[in-house]
Amino acid sequence: MSVLSALEPKSVFSYFETICSIPHPSGQEGLLADYIVRFAQERGLEHYRDELHNVVVIKEATAGYEQEEPIILQGHLDMVCEQSSDRNIDFSSEGLDLYIEDGCIAARGTTLGGDDGIAVAYALALLDAEDIPHPRLEVVLTVSEEVGMEGAAAIDLSMLRGHKVLNLDSEEEGQIMASCAGGCRVDCQLPVERTELEGQLCVITVSGLTGGHSGAEIHKRRGNASRVLTRLLVELGRQISFSLVSLEGGSKDNAIPREAKAQIVLSSKLLPALSAALPRCRDIAAAPYLETDPNLEVKLTPMGHGLHKVMSSHSGQLVLTTIQFLPDGVQAMSQDIEGLVETSLNLGVMSTRDSYVQLRFSVRSSKLAAKDELKHHLYKTVTALGGKVFFAGDYPPWEFRKDSPLRDDICALYERLYQEKARVVAIHAGLECGMLSEKIADMDAVSIGPNMHDIHTTEERLEIDSVRRTWELLLEILALKH
Repeated sequence: MSVLSALEPKSVFSYFETICSIPHPSGQEGLLADYIVRFAQERGLEHYRDELHNVVVIKEATAGYEQEEPIILQGHLDMVCEQSSDRNIDFSSEGLDLYIEDGCIAARGTTLGGDDGIAVAYALALLDAEDIPHPRLEVVLTVSEEVGMEGAAAIDLSMLRGHKVLNLDSEEEGQIMASCAGGCRVDCQLPVERTELEGQLCVITVSGLTGGHSGAEIHKRRGNASRVLTRLLVELGRQISFSLVSLEGGSKDNAIPREAKAQIVLSSKLLPALSAALPRCRDIAAAPYLETDPNLEVKLTPMGHGLHKVMSSHSGQLVLTTIQFLPDGVQAMSQDIEGLVETSLNLGVMSTRDSYVQLRFSVRSSKLAAKDELKHHLYKTVTALGGKVFFAGDYPPWEFRKDSPLRDDICALYERLYQEKARVVAIHAGLECGMLSEKIADMDAVSIGPNMHDIHTTEERLEIDSVRRTWELLLEILALKH
């Protein structure tokens, strides 16, 4: 039974509900691409699909708009997949369980994928409509935006005629996005040596943190579960002798980790002392985050006595010390735009293999030189300790364009519709406009979208009324004649 069938605009919410029923995690967008290709074929629309599952769909102008410049509508097919500890869904094969509460759409125990499913829904509703006036529409839907923008980097856009881009990947109504940071994924591998040790295996879990998007919410200085866990272990190590087996934390480089866990081995006779010391060490590690992460919890789970392969004392200390002292979070604020983060990095994923601990960072900056300097700092630090560093998913910043007729038009329309001025802003999170600017000559772009809250978390919500108002703004933009 449809959950969103009573909502307006019906076509937008109908397509959004369908999108939520089709699995589309990053790297597995094929099923959603299949659906969009069938949609285009059934309507006789020109369309293209590449081997990555990027999709382009084109609809010619309606009567009277043939001479207007084409509009490129752009969004991405993939979603960040997170779920609460009491959920157990397979994002590769199952859809989302939607519900409506307090004027918002959410998904039970999981991320919603409003980022960027609502963009796809808007695009499909426009392509399907027979009564909406518009110039030639060129819809560009990319893959793997959330894990490095590989789709935007590889897509062929030679079939496009337009240079005006409406990116629909923003999360705050009334904001006209005009610039964004560039970024890169950095994998750091810290070497470990192992030895066998007999003793009590325990799991220490840090959970209940707020998390969030590592670009849009990095300035809120929320706790990173992997770093909280590391500080906790360092404090414990000052009081109790133990050996480290593994560290795990986070699942996406662009999401601030909400949970992390460590496996340690110690003498069974030290277990009571460990239990007694844990609350104080928890308080020390959690102290900086009392306001941002009030639900932070630490749990100790004894797993039994036995023989275990543990990190050598030197390796364990090296790993914990390196994680503790590598940079994380906001590194510099913009000198040009008040309140904008210029440079940051996020330790998004921490994992352990037999011979190394891997730290996956998302590095961002609106200045190319600052981004390169931070990458170089990670490289020099980790390689000096005998580790390895790998770079991937490098994408350029989207630079602010002082002369933007598209931005001027949208700001004027917004003020006419809502009797208040839109805010022209830049964002620290990455958008695909930087990649597109290298493929679309003389690109004039803005990014807009409806209100979304707590994206990339299980508390993600999409405002219903804001979806409607943004739809109305889109129709006004398309109806403009010059």
